[in-house]
Amino acid sequence: MTVTIHRILVLAAVLSLPLLGAFGQDQAPTPIEPSSPPASASAPPLTDPAEIIRRVAAHEEENQKKRHNYTYEEKVIEKKLDGHGEVKSTETSAFDIMMIYGEQVERQVSKDDKPLPPKEAAKEEEKIDKLIAKYKNESDDQRAKRLEKDEKAHEEAREFVKEVADAFNFTMLPPETVDGRALYVIQGEPKPGYEPRGKNAKFLTKLRGKLWIDQNDYRWVKADLETIDTISFGWFVARLHEGTHLYAEETRVNDEVWLPKLVRLNLGARVALFKDFNIDVTQTYSDYKKFGAQTKITIEGEAAEKP
Repeated sequence: MTVTIHRILVLAAVLSLPLLGAFGQDQAPTPIEPSSPPASASAPPLTDPAEIIRRVAAHEEENQKKRHNYTYEEKVIEKKLDGHGEVKSTETSAFDIMMIYGEQVERQVSKDDKPLPPKEAAKEEEKIDKLIAKYKNESDDQRAKRLEKDEKAHEEAREFVKEVADAFNFTMLPPETVDGRALYVIQGEPKPGYEPRGKNAKFLTKLRGKLWIDQNDYRWVKADLETIDTISFGWFVARLHEGTHLYAEETRVNDEVWLPKLVRLNLGARVALFKDFNIDVTQTYSDYKKFGAQTKITIEGEAAEKP
């Protein structure tokens, strides 16, 4: 299986993650009013987990806009496993994640810890050049249609996250502190008999897990999820088997935005109904840079000057 197919499977699984629903959208969305006032450091902790999730959905807008001011690097380690869970092969890839005319774009820069061969590197550069030329020369009408399509996708993502509050039975667990930040810890189980409203919300009835949410920013910090039934998705026939496990983390950068830090996925998938794949995928993110000539990047627990 190629790295492209692996990444399609990973991204599809991530889209089923309640608090990652809006991740990967490319154009900054139109702001919406939060359903509750912003949190403050002195505000008492909430006790209603459904309300906490609703606030996460409301605060997603501001964070998503700030994401578009950053580039970063992604490293993907994909391990193909045999039926006994032993590693058969490992493939490593690295990508630059950037924004071009409001669209998030990735450029592969290495494979198996080696720079891409000249021909492959040239193809990656050509891909970027074509995209720049396309958007640089698009008409007002073309741009309007693209933005309309993007906004529709954002609206679907917003509705998806809002529906999480209705689709699960939540249990508040004891709070935790990570990197000096107070976190809500919430356990979620799908409500028996829940009928999903959104077109992507069908995934919600087949997931359970635990979420760690920042008490001040109302931003998910960690998520640990498991599929409890088979999930089908995509333009081709693909299924995630029961027991697929997903763990993800975000990190606060420059004391203003939450960006991806880690996604780990143990993926049992069947593609096109005829071949099974058992894959362990780890995606790490680093080297966050804010647009500008000189930027100081600070991450929880570390700091670095970027040129």
